[in-house]
Amino acid sequence: MTENVKDNKTNSAKKVQATADEKATVQRYNWVERWTHTFHAIAMLVLLFTGFAIYFRWDFVTFHNARAWHMIAVPVLIVTNWFLVPYGIFSEGYAEGGIKGVVSHFKNGYIFGKDDYLRLKGMILNFFGKQAEYPPFTVYDKKTGHYVTKLHPMFKILIVLEGMCIFLIFITGIVLYKVDWSLLGLPIAEWITWIFNWIGQWFNMNGLELIRWVHLALTYFFVFELIVHVFILEFDPKVFKYWKSIFINGKEDLDGPVVEVVEDAHHK
Repeated sequence: MTENVKDNKTNSAKKVQATADEKATVQRYNWVERWTHTFHAIAMLVLLFTGFAIYFRWDFVTFHNARAWHMIAVPVLIVTNWFLVPYGIFSEGYAEGGIKGVVSHFKNGYIFGKDDYLRLKGMILNFFGKQAEYPPFTVYDKKTGHYVTKLHPMFKILIVLEGMCIFLIFITGIVLYKVDWSLLGLPIAEWITWIFNWIGQWFNMNGLELIRWVHLALTYFFVFELIVHVFILEFDPKVFKYWKSIFINGKEDLDGPVVEVVEDAHHK
């Protein structure tokens, strides 16, 4: 009888501790990551709006103004993605464990792996009613005080695609900006056009036609990505905490159904 009482008290204590852990507030994003995401979002929205304004010749904004704002947003997006994002990954990973921490942080946080496949599979099964629970996509290691992963597995796929698309839309944009653009005497735009001329012959298109088509197609991809990005977040019933975390204070309450708190950084 006494042993049963002790066991019950122990179990109750564990439940209380688990509840306390689940309600813990931790730092999800530092100020660099928050500003990076904010600048990225603003630049992307401006580019999409002005890009469509230029293409469809919308009457409520002049071609000159749309083009000017488009060219202002381009360097913001480039600096954000090619400089601030790598800096954020390096600084966050280094704080976790030096150079090894950087590699581990990048691998776990941004590369789609086996665990992400299993989570994504469970999410698809849940969507079609074949699995009761929606798998957690935020995993926090209580022992190290750092995230194992904090991205939805679909985001990890989209991040790779987005990086490739940003590069392609940038180089095609160079030619659309100025067909003879050069840097330090190097005919960059001519080289890009030559490459697309070579590819375009397989589609019965010249280089400039293919460049325009690719640039527009990538624009629609970014619209698709934006919709998916927001839609996935809505799966969490406590979605506002993510908006607050990424745009306001960088903190997250570990109390959502898609959050898992683990004891081992090598959690599988």
